[in-house]
Amino acid sequence: MKKKAQIGGMTLALCGMVLAHFGAAEARQSAGDGPGFKIAGTAVNAITGAPLAGARVTLADTRSRARMIGVVTGASGHFEFARVPEGKYSLQGARRGYISAAYEQHEQYSTAIVTGPDYATENLVLKLTPTAMITGHVTDESGEPIRGASVGLFREDHNGGMTRIERVNNATCDDRGYYEFSLLRPGTYFVSVHAKPWFAIHPSTAAETPGNSTPRVLPGLDVTYPTTYYGGATESERATPIAVNGGDRVEIDVRLNPVPALHIIFRVPEGPAGEPARFQPPVLEKHNFDSREFVPTNTHMDVPGVYELTGVPQGKYTLRFSDPNTGQMAESGDVELMRDGQEVSESQGEPLGSVKVTAKMPAEEPLPKQYAMGLQNAKGRVIAYLPGNATGEAAFWGIVPGKYSLLCVTQEKRYAVVRTSSAAGATDGHEVNVTAGAELELTAWLAAGVVSVEGSVQKNGKPVAGVMVALLPNDPQSHLEYFRRDQSDFDGTFTLQNVFPGTYTIVAVEDAWGFDWLQSGALARYVQHGQNVIVGAMLRGMVHLPEAVEVQGR
Repeated sequence: MKKKAQIGGMTLALCGMVLAHFGAAEARQSAGDGPGFKIAGTAVNAITGAPLAGARVTLADTRSRARMIGVVTGASGHFEFARVPEGKYSLQGARRGYISAAYEQHEQYSTAIVTGPDYATENLVLKLTPTAMITGHVTDESGEPIRGASVGLFREDHNGGMTRIERVNNATCDDRGYYEFSLLRPGTYFVSVHAKPWFAIHPSTAAETPGNSTPRVLPGLDVTYPTTYYGGATESERATPIAVNGGDRVEIDVRLNPVPALHIIFRVPEGPAGEPARFQPPVLEKHNFDSREFVPTNTHMDVPGVYELTGVPQGKYTLRFSDPNTGQMAESGDVELMRDGQEVSESQGEPLGSVKVTAKMPAEEPLPKQYAMGLQNAKGRVIAYLPGNATGEAAFWGIVPGKYSLLCVTQEKRYAVVRTSSAAGATDGHEVNVTAGAELELTAWLAAGVVSVEGSVQKNGKPVAGVMVALLPNDPQSHLEYFRRDQSDFDGTFTLQNVFPGTYTIVAVEDAWGFDWLQSGALARYVQHGQNVIVGAMLRGMVHLPEAVEVQGR
């Protein structure tokens, strides 16, 4: 059964964790002049367990930047900080060829070391993961290197409770067709390649003379390379994943094969005087994992009223049409381009929408001095982003129909859209539903996250370190930005910062890092045994949970 805890109000200053490098020439350092405690251990290779010499290890008081010291490990990988006052400290390591990391770090969270008579802090293991590398060659159908080929690197990202595949780097092949991605974290990667055959010619067909049997160009020259992924696929959903472990050097070669280039026709409707109407040729975009990317083409208009796109490989695309008067994207639609001379038109798309937002604070409070408003899609990608102004107004144009989250971002505090209102009425939450051709005008009411929730976790009556602690809103799909997480420290304590007013359930789960907990229902079984938390609208500062949160197994 859930435990209920009504949080009362007490105002405390928020604590900030400071991580910094501070060089030292020896592996033993004193943190104070008087008696204290010892923080010591070994820096090791996270893959092999071998000790790491030459690693810089820093110790920072989580409450004060002035208390930072560092050592460099010797051949044994040993580090030691003597006479450390009782308190809470961040321990971090760095070494050339390794990923810098704090003690037991997962994503941006780590476990702070707590000193005191009850804590064993002299045999710590600080794990650093060696960086990896992906290299390879891009060749043509004859095995010859393709100079100047564009290589994209994508990574499967599990951070933040949702799996996404995002572009993380780009490279250009040298005259050997060679490319290289270095300093990579372990994970699952994908490689894509885009290039153009050096000999390719893509003439227009619209101006051909009827009855002339002479080919405009040899068929073997009117070819193109489709975007090709490792494994030979030409669509991202069929790309072969590449598993990369710490310290790996993975060689990924990609071979491109030319395919006939398509000629795609657009007919421009007549204007009022019988002349072709004003028209801008459409833009082709291709789905690339969780995003859409521009596809370069050649555009011809050799016959009045007829546009032709050349050099297009077969495949699935999104067509985006612009308003000829404003230049704004006006329509979009998905289409399969499969045959030469295929005609497409705006009728194959659907009108895009617009969202005009006026941001307001409750009780006539002033807006943040510097802020931005954004629209985020279901995959967590921000598809539109605008700096806010003093009036709170922002207008997003050319929005593909769908459901979005309305965000407010600042550097100082966390803000959330807690309610929207329009001519149709008011709705709790931040969700915006953009329908085809819709012109939405709404007011977004903001709230600041000014509460920090402090507590501890336990298992069988004992504190547990390194556990993921999650604060879950009671209506998670409508309030995804309300989620807060932390990792329990050496003494089992945690702090969840920038919490908004609302009703929550707090859970502590072992081995939950990398878990897609944002998926609908993924945390349902943990919520049943969580602890209820109510954060009142008038609360400020730091508040403390009266009971420890029981740790649940994954």
